[in-house]
Amino acid sequence: MTKGIIMLAAGGTGGHLFPAEALAHELKGLGWSVHLVTDSRAERFAGKFPADEIHVVPSATIGSKNPVNVARSLWKLWTGIRVAKRLMAKVRPAVVVGFGGYPTVPPLLAANGLGIPTMIHEQNAVMGRANKALANKVKAIAGGFLPETEGRYAAKTVTTGNPVRPAVLEAAKVAYQPSNAGEDFRLVVFGGSQGAQYFSKSVPNAISLLDADLQKRLRLTQQARPEDMEMVSACSAKLDLKSEIQPFFTDMAERIGTAHLVICRSGASTVSEISVIGRPSILVPYPYALDHDQAANAAALAATGGAKVIVQADLSAEKLSRILTNAMTNPESLVQMAENAKRAGKPDAARLLAAMVEAIAGGLTIAKFKESRP
Repeated sequence: MTKGIIMLAAGGTGGHLFPAEALAHELKGLGWSVHLVTDSRAERFAGKFPADEIHVVPSATIGSKNPVNVARSLWKLWTGIRVAKRLMAKVRPAVVVGFGGYPTVPPLLAANGLGIPTMIHEQNAVMGRANKALANKVKAIAGGFLPETEGRYAAKTVTTGNPVRPAVLEAAKVAYQPSNAGEDFRLVVFGGSQGAQYFSKSVPNAISLLDADLQKRLRLTQQARPEDMEMVSACSAKLDLKSEIQPFFTDMAERIGTAHLVICRSGASTVSEISVIGRPSILVPYPYALDHDQAANAAALAATGGAKVIVQADLSAEKLSRILTNAMTNPESLVQMAENAKRAGKPDAARLLAAMVEAIAGGLTIAKFKESRP
């Protein structure tokens, strides 16, 4: 016998689904049944999602200025809201929790219209467009980096941190071990769930500039887009590197856990997972993010000394090569970064967020929850 149904709504990318997955594990452990509402893109990531049921609801983003495209998007959104209303009326969840992305808009608007309690979780230091559209309608806002003391919605915001998956918590149990002279140096490079074309070019070029003895020490894990795989693999083979190059790694948490250094973008989930595991990182924010959220996320970790942030335009192959040389020849500097990152991590984020969800399900106001939070 379950306590009831909690419905989680998340856009179909890893950045939205991974924290929702972490919360789902926590809620299942507390006796709740969990349903996921998302879009068709989620199939790639939802294999390990512990949902009792997965529902796909039509949705669309209004990013075009073309009147015809706008009309089509609005119609699809309206269709999605109608589908979501029928779903909500049938399932009657105790709470609907949105994790961002345009697929969350129809289910949360539908739930709100039916009087079902709603809340959102914003992973980034800057609120995304979908969550901005929903923020004034929901009962509570949980934030990965959002402050509770400032901003329009501070009164109903709780800074929970970003929930991380069980695999991340498992990797966090392993203490950071430096790579000393002559030992293997494990470098992990990735650019989010879809990889990063920029790293596919810059990282092999930087490695080619390293001294031969440093190249021999490297053990490279690099995520590359399918169309870049041949190029990156060829560069790795030419340098005779010991490497694993794939479009997607299902065990990325474990790989981060064994890394001596991580080079990556700075999506909210990425920054949160690196800090919980406690690994030194070079963060290169995606420069074309509409809200500059990645730059804000990276700045939050860099402020603790747990990461270095480099603007993509400033990161030449020569500069990256110098950074790698310094990292491999000064292991103690990475030990300090790892310790700083670990202190910034919030491994209890899923537990706190689950407590918040249960409070909303039980009719507790957010003000009362803040007074009694665990």
